[in-house]
Amino acid sequence: MAMNLRGRRGVSSEINMTPMIDVLLVLLVIFMVAQQGLARGLDVQVPPPERERLPDQRTESLVLEVEPGGHYRLNSQPVAAGALQSTLAGVFAGRPRKVLFVKGGVALTYAEVVAAVDASRAAGIEVVGLVPRSNGDAL
Repeated sequence: MAMNLRGRRGVSSEINMTPMIDVLLVLLVIFMVAQQGLARGLDVQVPPPERERLPDQRTESLVLEVEPGGHYRLNSQPVAAGALQSTLAGVFAGRPRKVLFVKGGVALTYAEVVAAVDASRAAGIEVVGLVPRSNGDAL
């Protein structure tokens, strides 16, 4: 019950705010805990820098360069945007290791890079790595 300061005795019809605040705090904690379980991300692997590779280590990696406007290059060879998935599936059909590195241009949106990653995953590529920008590529 709420406290009556007017001098009258009896039951007060005012709302007691303490239980409502307790309920709100419990709901806040529940939503904060539930939010942690809903976090999603994109699992990617980044190749090691060139200085960490051994000089005699042969790399058979393929790099898909994503350029603004939906243009793609697979190891510097142009690939049409509509044929990206089929081209990647054909290239990786005979390879035991299905690893592709995706390198994004400077003025790309996140959606353009994700579209390239999605097309590569649909082509059957198991591991998709993102190539980080060098210091000279900064905006």
